[in-house]
Formats: sequence, structure tokens, C-alpha cells
Amino acid sequence: MPTIVTMPALSPTMEEGTLSKWLVKKGDAVTSGDLIAEIETDKATMEVESIDEGTVAKLLVSEGTQNVPVNSVIAVLADEGEDIGSIDFASITLPAQTDKVQSSVQSNQANQNSSVKLTDQTIAKNPRLQGDRIKASPLAKRVAREQNVNLVGIDGSGPNGRIIKKDVERVARSSRQADISAETPETPETLIAPQILDDRVYPLDSYTLEPLDGVRKTVAKRLALSFMQVPHFPLSIDLQIDHLLSVRQDLNKATPEGVKISVNDILIKACAHALMDEPDCNASYTDNGIAYHKSANVSVAVAIPGGLMTPVIFEAQNKKLSQISTEMKDLAERAKNRRLKPQEYMGGTFSLSNLGMYGIKNFGSIINPPEGMILSVGAGEKRPIFNTDGELIEATIMSVTLTCDHRVIGGAEGAKWLQALKRYVERPEIMLL
Repeated sequence: MPTIVTMPALSPTMEEGTLSKWLVKKGDAVTSGDLIAEIETDKATMEVESIDEGTVAKLLVSEGTQNVPVNSVIAVLADEGEDIGSIDFASITLPAQTDKVQSSVQSNQANQNSSVKLTDQTIAKNPRLQGDRIKASPLAKRVAREQNVNLVGIDGSGPNGRIIKKDVERVARSSRQADISAETPETPETLIAPQILDDRVYPLDSYTLEPLDGVRKTVAKRLALSFMQVPHFPLSIDLQIDHLLSVRQDLNKATPEGVKISVNDILIKACAHALMDEPDCNASYTDNGIAYHKSANVSVAVAIPGGLMTPVIFEAQNKKLSQISTEMKDLAERAKNRRLKPQEYMGGTFSLSNLGMYGIKNFGSIINPPEGMILSVGAGEKRPIFNTDGELIEATIMSVTLTCDHRVIGGAEGAKWLQALKRYVERPEIMLL
């Protein structure tokens, strides 16, 4: 009996993706763990491993196909000794997204009654049911008990329609989303009007239209929602960085070969220490309360073709500058190639965006929910200032702007955090003690 291969969910928020490239072809033998395809999510391109074994009988989705729903059938594997020519591919199609949603809704309704009986009609419609026994892995059954999910009506994506863990988690997640939608049927996202150019204003031959890729779609949606939903305010301050530049120069003379500490690396560590000093600012707003994070996970904005990504330096307060520099170089390079894993760009508690290298003096960034703050860093420039003795001197000044989620952070808290940042930036050696 042939085994179907479905579009995997490569991140908790993924609903659809682009099948960028097949790494196998018809007739290839694959085993569990073999790389079979490259899938582009809303943030990255990832290699996908096969969870089954067999011979590639047919690739149902062409390379470059966009908006392929999660759990849709993308390929078929023939079992050992099975004749590929005998497989009825016409009966194996890509299920529509609406069919999946409807299936989830029906499953959720069934889940509300834990004593659903398996009727003859139910068994006839579900080939994975054998008598009164449901074909499901032991792990799937355990997760179903923990999540209060009834296995009846779930479409299994494992071999021969076997229900596996991800099938149960999908139904549980859909159930929670359905409950939320029922309580709040209208969301800010539904209020965003479609943006379409009027050909009466811009004739069709006066511009070229480049389709949106997954990254730009996601960035546009998230930033629009953030700007609408999050009541934010900016706080700006000037930092004198002459001493920081001198310390950086000395550090780079002592770092291992191949490691070069940047001003941005020092800012990442300074932000992390300031978050530890002012824990009220290392926080996220939720409807259930304020989440105060125990570590400073600093998201760093990296420009990529078609948008930006925010890889995360986790527990930055505990890492050496050389370690931060090495990690950041690797993350930025893989971000530009869209090779980051979801766990490498999710989980930040604070964001840093630096446009100083472009000569931008100051700017304000949009908050990256669920984080509570984002720091915008401008270019360092020579300015005349008065020193503590009242003398006019020349100094290198860098302007920064902190954007705060007012539901979590007040003006006083944000100001205290900036004072802590100023202390670490202007005297970076205290971070190295």
C-alpha cells in the first residue's frame, strides 16, 4: 500500500509554505531521515527529512509551488516490492485548505464528546480504523489523552493513514484557535483593507509588479498588526562612545584569530545587562498577565533580500563578547540565505535594530510582539559638547531611541533602562568584570 508524504509544519505558526526544491526524483529509494525537499516558510528555507521509507512513486507538487497548505499531500512512496504502475494516483489529490479546516472543525466537535462510538459508517469512511481499534502510535494516544483530543475523525499522516503525534497536536491547536475565534470573531487583522493599485491612477503599463514572497508577507502583516495593536511611545538619549571605541580596539587585539568584535556586539551585551538590571523592562504583555523573562534573549534585526529577520542571541547576559560576535556572524549569514531554524529566530525578549552603518542619525522602530521594547541605534558622529568642567570638547555621540509597549513599560521604567544602558555603553569594562 502506498505511503503519502505531506507538507510538514516547520514552525508553530506555519500554515502554508513554498516547495522550493525536490532533493529526490521518481524511482529514488528513501529511508527515514533522508533529505527529500527544501521548503520555504514565512521566514526561512529548510531541508525536510522523510519520516517513512519506500520508493518515490510520484511527486505531486512541482518545484516552486507557493501556498501549499500544511498536511497537504506532496508526494507518494511505494512500499517495498510494490508496483508503481499499479498505484491509482488519481485518488490521491491535494486537499483544499477549506477541507482541512472543515475536517478540524468536525474533529473538534467530536472531541467534545469523549464517548463517541465507532459506527459502521464511521469505520467505512476511515480506512485506518480496524474494527473498534484506531490505528495510532502510542505517543499519539498519550498526547491525545493529555490534550483531551478524541482520535475519532482525525486524518492520520503516518504510514497507511496511521495517526501520529503531529496530527493530534494539529487538531488540539485548531481547537484552541476555533475557541478564540468564537470569542473574538473580529480581529485587527480583518480590519486591514486590501491594498490594490487602481489602474485609473497608475496605468498597468507604468509599473512592474513583483509577487510577494513569504517573508515580505509575514513582515507586512506583523508590523501592521503591531502598529495597530500595541500602544507604543519613544524615548531618546545620546550616548558618548569614544571610550567604547577605544575598548573595542584593545579587545580586538586580544581576541582569537578570525574573531572581530563590532560595536553592535558590545551593544547586544550592554542591552542584555541593562535588562537584567531593570527586570521590569524584560517583559511581555499577555491577556493573562505580564510575563517577566528570566533571561535576556536579544533579537537582532538583520536585513535580507525582501525584508528582515531577527535571529536571537539567547542568554546574552551570560556570554562573552567573542561568543556573541561568533554567534551573530553565523546567524546573520544564515539569515541572509534563509537557512535559520525557527528556534533561532523565535523566543526573543527584546530587539535591537542598528542603521548606523547607513549613516542614519536617529529613527524609531516598530515593536516586534510579544517583545516589550526595541532599541533603534543611529550612527556615531563627532559633535561639540561641554565636559564636566564646562569646557567645549569634541566627542563621538550616538543617538538611540527606545520604543516601549505602554501596556507593559511606563515612561519611568523605560528611562531607568536607558540610564542603565548608558552606564554600560560609556563604561563597557564593567560588563567584563
